[in-house]
Amino acid sequence: MYAALWRALPGPVAAKAAACLVLALVVVAVCFLWVFPAVSPHLPFSDNTVDPGAAAGPAAAASAPAAAASAASSSAPGAPR
Repeated sequence: MYAALWRALPGPVAAKAAACLVLALVVVAVCFLWVFPAVSPHLPFSDNTVDPGAAAGPAAAASAPAAAASAASSSAPGAPR
């Protein structure tokens, strides 16, 4: 495929290389500006399967209540900071 593109482009080697670079940049720009945004709602990357409260396994879950209690007590009105 690349050989056919190389043969189809006119001009000397430098012009062909510049044209290939411009074509590659155009393809990347089209993908980022139109293709990826159009496809992203249909991809499952935003479907979370992990509970945010259980981020690091059983050890973190066991210390989570203590951390939540200390955070709640430090944010009480009149508590020193």
